[in-house]
Amino acid sequence: MLGVIMALSLRLMAQQGSWISGVVQDSISHNPVNNVVITVMKDTGKAICNRYGLFRVAVPKNAEYLLFEHPKYYPKQIKIEQFDRMMVELSPREKAVDAIGLAKARARSARNSNPNYGNTAIGMSSFFDETYGQLYENKFLDAGIQGSSTIAIDVDRAAYSNMRRFIRTKEPMPVDVVRIEELVNYFHYDYPCPGKDSIFGIYAAYADCPWKKKHNLLQIAIRAQQGNLDSLPPSNLVFLIDVSGSMGNPNKLPLLQAAFRVLTNNLRDKDKVAIVAYAGTPGVILSSTPGSQKGKILTAIDNLSAGGATAGEAAIKMAYQIAEENFVKDGNNRVILATDGDFNVGQTSDRDMEDLITQKKESGVLLTCLGFGMKDYKDSKLETLSSKGNGNFAYIDDLEEANKVFAREFGSTLFTVAKDVRAQVCFNPARVKSYRLLGYENKSLKDDEDSTGKIVGGIVGAGHCVVAMYEIVPADNPNTDDSLLSNVKIWYRTPLDSTERFLQQNITSPLTNFITASNDFRFASAVTLFGMLVRKSAYKGEGDVKMVLDIAKKSLGKDEGKYREEFLKLVKTVWKKTDWLVEKQEDRNKTKKKR
Repeated sequence: MLGVIMALSLRLMAQQGSWISGVVQDSISHNPVNNVVITVMKDTGKAICNRYGLFRVAVPKNAEYLLFEHPKYYPKQIKIEQFDRMMVELSPREKAVDAIGLAKARARSARNSNPNYGNTAIGMSSFFDETYGQLYENKFLDAGIQGSSTIAIDVDRAAYSNMRRFIRTKEPMPVDVVRIEELVNYFHYDYPCPGKDSIFGIYAAYADCPWKKKHNLLQIAIRAQQGNLDSLPPSNLVFLIDVSGSMGNPNKLPLLQAAFRVLTNNLRDKDKVAIVAYAGTPGVILSSTPGSQKGKILTAIDNLSAGGATAGEAAIKMAYQIAEENFVKDGNNRVILATDGDFNVGQTSDRDMEDLITQKKESGVLLTCLGFGMKDYKDSKLETLSSKGNGNFAYIDDLEEANKVFAREFGSTLFTVAKDVRAQVCFNPARVKSYRLLGYENKSLKDDEDSTGKIVGGIVGAGHCVVAMYEIVPADNPNTDDSLLSNVKIWYRTPLDSTERFLQQNITSPLTNFITASNDFRFASAVTLFGMLVRKSAYKGEGDVKMVLDIAKKSLGKDEGKYREEFLKLVKTVWKKTDWLVEKQEDRNKTKKKR
């Protein structure tokens, strides 16, 4: 039967003008819609969406329209144009057609559906055996005693999409899921990019704190240089894909394949890709292949299947070896690791993996970690690998997040403008009595490490904007003649130069009313407060979910991509329902004792 299907597929490919792929979702809930029948009108070509709403259909040159049909939704015709990926929304009928109609729709398209999209999809609701690095909330520090705060700078955003997954499924989440800086830095901010002669621009704003009277908020924003995509250097990428048994869950490998399809479709001809898949033993699925041969790369991705143990150690070594063999001088050399992090063969501890990645980064190959799935998801390991491998870290919870990471933010995700980046904020005790860094608990550096060349900071991609928020207790009798609030210093290296560079700027921002602060300042404050509420922070003051909503609603700004609007929807979901959101501290301690 498989041979017949493949023969039909090959015959169809010979006649087709192109492939069109995409996703179908509900126009109201925005959830994927499965079993949608896609028909090429005035032709025999058909396909059916998998359980994640994904489809891929062959379209002849003379075809004009696609018809989307589902018993529970109104049919929709869409004119065929130059789509890299279609996003189709169907409107639900008032009364759903019965299951017989659904069965007929499946039968009509079964023989012509694309076999590579036969995976089942997201739908797991259990969250057992997930691991997260333990966080201890930052405290207020006396500016006269410990006047400087030093942090590693990067733009990891995994915590936001992972938190979103818990909220959408209404499952209690461990408090350590929430890393406040990753929530804040998930969003775009409208600070201007520096000129061509500068890698970074530093911006600051200072206003009163809405959740704590007599306290103030200081926002430090570091904006990276933005490069034109065509002018960015060629990429030498190795997709390191976990196909072990733990990835067989419906919300893991199928979504991983969809995400890498998005990335592949955004490759340029001058880029090249190799694929290493690993289970019990790693193997090279695809040798280094030019980005112009997208069909070959996509076929290798589609043919992946899960099974076996997780030989993470051997696979990482193999991926780095291939990246080094195909190393592009002055290019973007990177391993992209996609996994649930459940390594169980070879070196397994976070420290062992940390040592391995620290050693491998000296080759000049960077690391991007992508987390997938729920149940057995090891956030702690992936965070460790990305931080020690001069890398970045994202959690892919749905296809839209894959498009954000690999399409809309293609340049900033894959192209690094600075590495080993760390920032130090020195406060003036004449104006600041004490301060508290909001988030960055696992990225804070010790005072005796702030100026040594051995410090490992983070990486910053093209156009990235890194935001840090401080809650300030002003001095009892501030010196009104002293305008200096703080001083910001940045140390970094460029990807092609080991020389450490230095940048600093005095912050003399006057105190303004919160309601008159910029949209960016107020929205970042709303996200920060929400993170504190979810973590049940002792420092939330008078803040509550209603305050988050009020602030966020009035600070959406132009909101490209509608990510801020989506944040509002998440906040509304938990409004007055926070009892189920985070497991209680005493329950968490009991769980740890049992382990």
